[in-house]
Amino acid sequence: MTIKTYDAFTRLSFMDINRITNFIHDNSGDFKDSKSAIEKAIKYAAKEIPGLGGYVFIMQKNDDILGVVVVNRTGMNEYLSENILVYLAVKQGFRQSGIAKALIKHTINYCSGEISIHINIKDPVIKLFQNQGFKARNIELRLDRLSFQNK
Repeated sequence: MTIKTYDAFTRLSFMDINRITNFIHDNSGDFKDSKSAIEKAIKYAAKEIPGLGGYVFIMQKNDDILGVVVVNRTGMNEYLSENILVYLAVKQGFRQSGIAKALIKHTINYCSGEISIHINIKDPVIKLFQNQGFKARNIELRLDRLSFQNK
């Protein structure tokens, strides 16, 4: 198994972006985002859309994707993290095999600056991140404009 790193210099093809988008969507369980949102984060990381970019880390065996991490750079520090780990997905048959842990360690070693992640409070993956050194520090409150306007 190897971890491949993609960023603005080691580009992803549009076929790769679609493949990774589908992988994350299919392997995110109950807490998945839309394919459009996932694709947007990957394109941002690969600098296919304007922004600071980021990283896509793919653990694979031969050509089979076993796990993926998508990190977007924020350009901020001190008041917000320089990096946000947007997606972590592991192939369903390979969970509990150390792939997520290895991807998180690779992400920590590769990215400079702080790394944050937003996790649904009901998602059991919180323990995995806490075991890798992530600490709960803030709570996010989000205004959903569509719901708010319909009140």
